[in-house]
Amino acid sequence: MPKVTLHGNGQWREQEVAEGSNLVVLAATRRFANLKYGCGMGKCTKCTVRVLAGADGLPEPNWKERKLLGDRLELGYRLACQLVITRDIELLQE
Repeated sequence: MPKVTLHGNGQWREQEVAEGSNLVVLAATRRFANLKYGCGMGKCTKCTVRVLAGADGLPEPNWKERKLLGDRLELGYRLACQLVITRDIELLQE
């Protein structure tokens, strides 16, 4: 099972999740805490995270991420609602 480490607000949480999980879905069903999210459909950017480690295990950014994040993608920012977790990953949500 992949391990997700989420840093934010001076705290961090580390949790194993099922392979193929979406963190926003898990947060909405109270199975992954501390993740800020809004619409869950790639429209509001509230779930924006910066990938600190494990980016190589993620798919390429989709059109929603390219449209909403633009140049921030090059800095490691992604929309958590658009990610499927298949490997260990470390994220920062500011």
